[in-house]
Amino acid sequence: MLEALSSLAAALWAALRPGTVLLGTLAFLLFVDFMKRRHPKNYPPGPPRLPFVGNLLQLDPEKGHLVLQEFMKKYGNIFSLDLGSFPSILLTGLPLIKEALVHQGQNFSNRPVVPLQERLINNKGLIMSSGQLWKEQRRFALTTLRNFGLGKKSLEERIQEEASYLIQTIREENGQPFDPHFTINNAVSNIICSITFGERFDYQDDQFQELLRMLDEVLNLQTSVCCQFYNTFPRIMNFLPGPHQALFSNMEKLKMFVARMIENHKRDWNPAEARDFIDAYLQEIEKHKGDAASSFREENLIYNTLDLFLAGTETTSTALRWGLLYMALNPEIQEKVQAEIDRVLGQSQQPSTAARESMPYTNAVIHEVLRMGNVIPLNVPREVTVDTTLAGYHLPKDLQNIIKSVVIDVLKENGNSCVKHVQAKAEFSLLAPWS
Repeated sequence: MLEALSSLAAALWAALRPGTVLLGTLAFLLFVDFMKRRHPKNYPPGPPRLPFVGNLLQLDPEKGHLVLQEFMKKYGNIFSLDLGSFPSILLTGLPLIKEALVHQGQNFSNRPVVPLQERLINNKGLIMSSGQLWKEQRRFALTTLRNFGLGKKSLEERIQEEASYLIQTIREENGQPFDPHFTINNAVSNIICSITFGERFDYQDDQFQELLRMLDEVLNLQTSVCCQFYNTFPRIMNFLPGPHQALFSNMEKLKMFVARMIENHKRDWNPAEARDFIDAYLQEIEKHKGDAASSFREENLIYNTLDLFLAGTETTSTALRWGLLYMALNPEIQEKVQAEIDRVLGQSQQPSTAARESMPYTNAVIHEVLRMGNVIPLNVPREVTVDTTLAGYHLPKDLQNIIKSVVIDVLKENGNSCVKHVQAKAEFSLLAPWS
């Protein structure tokens, strides 16, 4: 019997040409991909998709937000894209985003499990975690950061202290042109360092400069085409060279850096007194020792710390660089801001939140910079947890039980020039992010 089956298989193989086999295999794979990507009825519209890669090749990593704005004009404030193998829904406009993330927030509460993020952080930490893990870690982080001030110095005092170091470093350039990127990154990171590690790093510290470089590279590499393809073909991409391998290497080095800082804390740790975020977390680990259900573990401390760095450093640093750019491009606005600062603060007094009400023009300019700069064009993705109707469209919990729908927030198109929109009134901030 076996011999007959073997003979039949050999005869069939001999009859088929290699080209026919390849063509049949391709047709089968295309059919599977088509079936997998079929959208249900009343699904949000979107641009045509390519097999296997979806709409990935239509999104320019350098100016993807501009492509999304064109899609928005064509398809409306809710439209669909396939980001590799992940069907996604993009929202824009305050009313629609508020409906999804506030009024129906329980339906969009989780983060999707994406291969790249799973490889980088194993869906842990503060940003990409979900469920009970996210609730516990977020609650602890908010409470701890609210307390840090840390008794000795308030957060505002830490910012004022670091601002003085930054100003001194800029003065040392003696008015010559220089790239402020990493200088500003260093200053902003030091605020996070003072809270998490209990110390700041000198701007000439080579080890810390390397850490900042890796942080910057990690954020930039994640938008590369290779890293996006990793989400579609993770098993294949694991064996291929490319930017994704540099991303994984940098992330491991960053985790090792934080792990070393934790070990240093353990050497002189006093359970009765928390000097910083790491000390407070070590207290929490000790409190939940023996509780198998607890998420307070050293691994989560590492990921939480990295999330604070990645989220807290890059966004603030980028916003400050946008501010410098807009001030350089609009010197007449720069003069008005400087005049208000001189009138309210003078030449020696440091800025503080107490002075905000007395500086409505400066406050309006800051909010306009944040609006125009569009620091995060795409928000962190969320996952549809139950079958949901949004803006009249049907968003299923999953597609054929294989791929989950993802909702991504995208800011509306930037307005006109910075000059036109700056208004000297504090209420401007209420409209700025979405105007």
